[in-house]
Amino acid sequence: MKKSIYSLFVVFMMLCVMSCGTATQENDAQGASIEEPNNTPLGQASVVDDVSAANILQVAIGSPDHTTLVAAVQAAHIEHVLVNAGPLTVFAPNNAAFAKLPEGTVENLVKPENIATLTTILTRHAAPGSYNIEGLKKEARKGRKLYMATGDYLEVTTEGDDVFVGGAKVIASIQTSNGIVNVVEDVILPKSE
Repeated sequence: MKKSIYSLFVVFMMLCVMSCGTATQENDAQGASIEEPNNTPLGQASVVDDVSAANILQVAIGSPDHTTLVAAVQAAHIEHVLVNAGPLTVFAPNNAAFAKLPEGTVENLVKPENIATLTTILTRHAAPGSYNIEGLKKEARKGRKLYMATGDYLEVTTEGDDVFVGGAKVIASIQTSNGIVNVVEDVILPKSE
């Protein structure tokens, strides 16, 4: 009995392999264009789901104020990070924050040869855990710094009701299915030493 099941399995696998090879050969013979696979797997970032609550990436994509951030995330090929289960807090610079950078900075960072630098800058905007504005205020009162995905620690401060992380003012918190998006008015760059 076991031998016959094994034999059927082997025959089935051979048929699958042969049919896959035949289809590829037929496409090649007909001169049909075969699309090259994208070498950057998006994983869960490519899942389209209109039923579940929006994740961090979906919130950013849906925001007209974050088109530069989304373009940078896509250029760095880190979309998959923003859809992981989390919880994750992302400090999302708005378009106006990117516009404050010296002219040509964003265009230079999205070039293929600068992707490592871009990825580091973007990763500096993510912290494990969920920190909305009220949570950030608690961290500031306790004098704690936030541990960022780059391994850096960013200072959390308050001035009146305003909250700043790494010097960037947090202007809104948005709950997502996998964490928090905190909209910030500045790009968080490493301190020059």
